[in-house]
Amino acid sequence: MADNRAIGIFDSGVGGLTVTREIIRLLPQENVVYFGDVGRTPYGGRSREIITHFTRQDITFLMEQNVKFIICACNTASAVALEEISQDYSTPMTGVIKPGAKAAVEITKNGNIGVIGTLATINSNAYAKQIHNIDPKLKVYSLACPLFVPMVEEGYTDKEATFLIARDYLHTMHDVEIDTLVLGCTHYSLLKNVISDAMGDKIQLVESGVEISKSVYQYLADNNMMNTQTLQKPGPTGERKFFVSDVPDKFTNLASRFLGTEIENATRIDISEY
Repeated sequence: MADNRAIGIFDSGVGGLTVTREIIRLLPQENVVYFGDVGRTPYGGRSREIITHFTRQDITFLMEQNVKFIICACNTASAVALEEISQDYSTPMTGVIKPGAKAAVEITKNGNIGVIGTLATINSNAYAKQIHNIDPKLKVYSLACPLFVPMVEEGYTDKEATFLIARDYLHTMHDVEIDTLVLGCTHYSLLKNVISDAMGDKIQLVESGVEISKSVYQYLADNNMMNTQTLQKPGPTGERKFFVSDVPDKFTNLASRFLGTEIENATRIDISEY
């Protein structure tokens, strides 16, 4: 049976569009609803209670859109709130941390895994905990790279300054001889070439968007939830809808950088009503 309901994706801002890009690439026939809480970004640095409250509102909005699967593309919400909240819903959900951690465990050969992310994500220790849940013998080295997000949003993805900062941040990862590096922030996918240059071609990079799209594809296939209706048409393309909590024009301007294609518009909603 075809399930033409949309996949719902939410993030505290625009970074989750890199996850959306991978979902569209791997599942082009699927309808997608994206919500970016740009009016309250970032979630990192807020209390657990506030993060949980925001996450529940985001999920409630997506549930109102009658989605069949929810992706939490926010590392902070994934680390702090998603596991607790998801127990209240029958709709399947995933965050960014478990798929990324699982991939890192499968990839590493020498047992030394690096994780880079924002201060909030690194301080949560969420990736290390998840990796050690799978294999406690592995060594995890975590590093905050707080300048990466504003550099991406300002379009500094291929500037010389960005390469210099990346090398300065990441030289410590060479010292501990990691062979696998988890990009623990959805923005960092846009710095993949910069990070790869700083680390060298022997280090395997793990992108959360890529790993999430694989896990969602497998879940939908295993549970007969694929949208097979659009597959009957040549060049299947699902419907994409974008919602934000503030400044839709700014969002649409940034979206092309993260999504890899232009979007026509984003609809502003009052998330406080949820």
